[in-house]
Amino acid sequence: APSPATGLSGYMDFHYNKPQFRDGILDFHPFVLLVTQRVSDRIRFVAELELEHAVVEGLQEGGELELEQAYLDFLFTRGFNVRAGMVLVPVGIINERHEPPVFYGVERPLVDTVIVPTTWFEPGAGVHGEIGRGWRYRAYVMAPLNAAEFNADEGIRNGRQKGSEANAGRVALTGRLEYVGYPGLTAGVSFWSGRSGFEFRPLFDVPVHVAEADARYSRDRLELRGQFAHVSIENADQLNDLGLLRTGVSPNVARALRGFYLEGGYRVISGARFGDLGVFTRYENVDTQFRMPAGYLPLEEFDRDAWVMGLTLWPDPDVAIKFDYTILRNRSPFAAPNVVSAGLGWWF
Repeated sequence: APSPATGLSGYMDFHYNKPQFRDGILDFHPFVLLVTQRVSDRIRFVAELELEHAVVEGLQEGGELELEQAYLDFLFTRGFNVRAGMVLVPVGIINERHEPPVFYGVERPLVDTVIVPTTWFEPGAGVHGEIGRGWRYRAYVMAPLNAAEFNADEGIRNGRQKGSEANAGRVALTGRLEYVGYPGLTAGVSFWSGRSGFEFRPLFDVPVHVAEADARYSRDRLELRGQFAHVSIENADQLNDLGLLRTGVSPNVARALRGFYLEGGYRVISGARFGDLGVFTRYENVDTQFRMPAGYLPLEEFDRDAWVMGLTLWPDPDVAIKFDYTILRNRSPFAAPNVVSAGLGWWF
């Protein structure tokens, strides 16, 4: 029988997106069940199962059923603990904490989609804890990315193996250090590094390195966020050359990707009978063709800027009703569509 210490929680997110000059789309994006169990005073189990886009179809384009987390924590001291299983990569703000009520905007920031491939998870093991006054750390070894799936539009995103018979011939390293010792402030730096060209060895390998920095600050009704991420891909020229030979079309993968955003939010109404109301603005720049290997030209439509403006109503701290408008631009002569979005997110 389940232990009395077993807990069940989860979250859901329902979106409406209306790109300019196109029909609107309704999407029940994620439905997530989170199970936790305190096995003993020293062992904790956490699992997260996610259904994306409502339907999973065999051999057809449809939703996804993903095991985003499933790990055991072996708790020793405040400063040193061991974690093993399916774990979230500790890079950025959103990847480890992406429940709808905790961030502004219907969609996750572009930086956390095409630069840091949120949600990013792999099987692995490592250590975590708190050190000194206000410092926290996480460090894992895990399965690497698959460079054969990289592309010009979304960079390394499609290279996630997601723990499905993941190749681990050469493991990746990842870690995060963050400071939470000042009231209202969380500031962190993180990295990921791994040899991701296992499909191309022994001809060549594809080392990939991700460096990221972020900060969040809240005081009274004010909420500020910022994030910067940089990805470097070694031997991108050989990766593109081989892709051209294999398929007749070069993936045009860059040797460097870069993205950043700045966001400000303010709760114009707080503590009212109907809840809290906040407004926000976010500026983003993402470029998945930031630096190209010799002989390859950048595709300008993938150097993108976005202004996102909107509001969020929290009728309850666990429920968020969101509206926003995205002004999207790129460096190509072809205009990107602006988008009107609405969302309903909640957790339990």
